[in-house]
Amino acid sequence: MAGMTTETAHRAGAAGNADGVGTWAVLLPAERYEAERLVHHDTLELTGLTDVARPALGDQVAVLVDAPPRLVALGRVTAPGRRHREDPDDPQSPVEPGTLVVAYTRRAFDEPVPADLLTLDGPVTAVEPAAFRALADQLGPPPARRTWLVSLDLPIEAGTPAEAVRLFWSYVQELGPRELPAFVSPAGDELAMQAFVLGEQANQDPEEDD
Repeated sequence: MAGMTTETAHRAGAAGNADGVGTWAVLLPAERYEAERLVHHDTLELTGLTDVARPALGDQVAVLVDAPPRLVALGRVTAPGRRHREDPDDPQSPVEPGTLVVAYTRRAFDEPVPADLLTLDGPVTAVEPAAFRALADQLGPPPARRTWLVSLDLPIEAGTPAEAVRLFWSYVQELGPRELPAFVSPAGDELAMQAFVLGEQANQDPEEDD
């Protein structure tokens, strides 16, 4: 029997479909999960995966969190960009070794689904295609998209309107979604406004706490 090529050997431990697309699960650390919930990202970058079997370009990925295991997103492996995630001022800087980049195709950060039947053996685990499909099917159809009005209300002392705007953006950058409440309502229905802090609906009416 002929020996395996480097590519074949690399993918020997991967579960995959008949078309050669592998199916995998990656585990998000708790703090990274919170970060993904707070700010929208098109891709997920995981680093330090130099000594583990890992997906190839185009492979499908289920993004999970632990304790208990839950599915929070689906995606496909894509090529890393040239800009280093931690050095945005140097677009020519090399990509950190062991970086895995997953382009999101479906998010469920707000309503994760159970993934108790999957057995994970590390930060990256090959998954049988049937198990991957069964897990993905639990998400159901994506919710219908609609227009929302999202706002921040900050009282700012300043000498001029322009200075107030500059201070506003400074506060937004400094405090961010971990400390600032954002107010959201369906377009045309401001009476349905809700406040969100740390990605969760929050009560901003002190009278309701009495």
